[in-house]
Amino acid sequence: MPATDLPLLIDAAREAGRIATRYSGTQAQRWDKPDGTGPVTEADLAVNAMLERELQAARPDYGWLSEETEDSTDRLSRDKVFIIDPIDGTRSFAEGSRTWAHSLAVAEDGWITAAVIYLPLRDLLYAAAQGQGAKLNGTPIHASAPGAMNEAEILAAKPNLDPKHWRAGDVPDFNRVYRPSLAYRMALVAQGRFDGMLTLRPSWEWDIAAGDLILREAGGLCTDRAGQALRFNNPHPRLNGVVAAGPDLHAQLYARLDPKGAGIQA
Repeated sequence: MPATDLPLLIDAAREAGRIATRYSGTQAQRWDKPDGTGPVTEADLAVNAMLERELQAARPDYGWLSEETEDSTDRLSRDKVFIIDPIDGTRSFAEGSRTWAHSLAVAEDGWITAAVIYLPLRDLLYAAAQGQGAKLNGTPIHASAPGAMNEAEILAAKPNLDPKHWRAGDVPDFNRVYRPSLAYRMALVAQGRFDGMLTLRPSWEWDIAAGDLILREAGGLCTDRAGQALRFNNPHPRLNGVVAAGPDLHAQLYARLDPKGAGIQA
């Protein structure tokens, strides 16, 4: 149940923070992954090993999906699955930045039911359980409700403003802001610090699973770029981008997106 899974995730996230902060980001050993998906450090692997050991010991009937564990089809036969990014924002971690996060979630029948995003060097712990709201460091949080699109501050990398993503190539006029860590961007929208976030390229489940629930429990909407609800524990664990904001702004963004734009092709 979400009520019992959430304390487990919170404790595990805090232990992950203790492990990761023993490493100095710029001094931690770092490798580039052979598939070209980015760097990994010894801290990522140490955190992943602890989480896999402790979480699976606590919930042996749950499946496992993590960025730093070789995937297995075994998870597809499980009703509940841990979806984990040991360190989201590894590049920032390796550069010595404070802006990286541990992202932990539980999915049940494809829906996220418990989630934590923890930034140990910023002392920020975002958490949510299904039907219980979202909190930051124990205090309830809520997504914002900006007025016009041109007043909104939206977290997005520059490639999302390519005209190929938008109807008739007409990129909407909003204030673009950027932060490392996709999980952190989603949490910031849930917190109301920013009004929305976009990533219009295919997105790994472990990057967005925790943020999906935290944002929805904070009163926001979170869909893929085609407006479909996000479902998790897919055979290929990659989703068709993310559009997240309060309901009114989400509707405005979705209306401007080109459904035939560059995303996951059928």
